[in-house]
Amino acid sequence: MSMGRFLLRRILQGVFVIWGVVTVVFLLRFVTPGDPITFIAPLDAGPQVRENIARELGLHKPLYVQYFEYLVGLVQGDMGYSYIQGTAARSRIFNRLPATLELAIAASIVAIVISIPLGVVSATRRHDPADYAATTFSLVGISTPNFWLGIMLVLVLAVGLGLFPTSRRAIGFLPGTYFTALITRLTRSGMLDELGKTYVRASRAKGLPETLVRYKHVLRNTLIPVVTVLGLQMGTLIGGAVITEAVFNWPGLGTLVIEAINDRDWVLIQGSLVVIGAGFVIVNILVDATYAYINPQVRAE
Repeated sequence: MSMGRFLLRRILQGVFVIWGVVTVVFLLRFVTPGDPITFIAPLDAGPQVRENIARELGLHKPLYVQYFEYLVGLVQGDMGYSYIQGTAARSRIFNRLPATLELAIAASIVAIVISIPLGVVSATRRHDPADYAATTFSLVGISTPNFWLGIMLVLVLAVGLGLFPTSRRAIGFLPGTYFTALITRLTRSGMLDELGKTYVRASRAKGLPETLVRYKHVLRNTLIPVVTVLGLQMGTLIGGAVITEAVFNWPGLGTLVIEAINDRDWVLIQGSLVVIGAGFVIVNILVDATYAYINPQVRAE
């Protein structure tokens, strides 16, 4: 199968997944306690006022009509109007999206640049001081909660030394600590597994340079599970590191979802969850494309 057909197939599958996400998110509004009209209407609103609000929001229509109109609006880029915030949901969501992408991309870059070389060094220098240092770093990184580490760094670097502000853009690197430790351990274990295989011994017996064997063959075969974890973690970060965003007042999608839930703003909740779901799908398509590039057999399967 050619790369183009492979990607087209994955994109079509992604479209159906997004449609499923939209359907589930839309139906959640009707099974979750709470009435949007109650949060919009005045406390002393009578039945007529509530009915007028329902008509204005389109809530008086049958469920299938509301669903169809919501799908049509999404296709046209309309995520609805937040009457609680008094603004279009799309503008609120896409104003917050760059901050979340900044957080996700920064964490991913930190993880890739540090963890993969560290994992390679740890595997190729097994039982050396470099290996012990790398495994200790990865153990500490996985065991340390991001929000606690962030608070400690704020106390030392921001409050104590005054080097950074105490919130917002200064903490973009924090979610990368767990990410980096995880990829380091995964790279190390994958490299150790590959280094013991027959093709490595055969390559060395043929006189191939150790650097070529290590990086062109061994590391390349190790990258499949690494890419999987990178994709999953990237999708999670796009979904919003909610704890990190809430603790440090990071103006991303995570805090927007929390605000919308507290306000029972279903228009914002729906739009945010759809964008998060679409982010997961896009990342998975990119991961599949990377798979196909690293290992062409994936396309054949």
